[in-house]
Amino acid sequence: MTVPASLDERFRDRAAADGLLDVAYDLTDSPVGPLLLAATERGVCRISFEPEPERELDALARWFGARVLRSPKPVDPLRRELDAYFEGTRREFDLAVDLTPLPAFQRSVLEELARVRYGETATYGGLATRVGNPRAARAVGGALNRNPIPIVLPCHRVVGASGSLVGYAGGLERKRALLELERGELRLA
Repeated sequence: MTVPASLDERFRDRAAADGLLDVAYDLTDSPVGPLLLAATERGVCRISFEPEPERELDALARWFGARVLRSPKPVDPLRRELDAYFEGTRREFDLAVDLTPLPAFQRSVLEELARVRYGETATYGGLATRVGNPRAARAVGGALNRNPIPIVLPCHRVVGASGSLVGYAGGLERKRALLELERGELRLA
């Protein structure tokens, strides 16, 4: 039996509206490739560059609860802000983020990362100092490598001590493209 698309859409919208979801997600295209976007009632919880839905959904269910459903409306604010970012009209994200399942050190690194402004860069060592542990540059790199909300939490803005582009879970080409976009050197189509 096939469920009509309109009924399926109403079901998903109602589940989200009634607070019956632990996580709502959707897939979208972007200038840097396909993205999986996910949000809880507390905020954005996942942006994935290489969306493998089964793997991603299993992880979301482990972190936030088993009620994970594709429901576009709850992630529409994120999609709109990302679209504006890629168009070059948004420099800051006005979205709440949900980092509740992350260890305290990683949360502190990501909270400090959020203070790195559009068009600027920081170093791993600089971030380590800013979180109160100047010798933890490598641990900061590990925390950023597992950043569940890239772009919004801009780990692409973190570079090596020499200014070189190193380490980016989304790939160095994406990191370069995002930095060039922010510097006005590239307009993503």
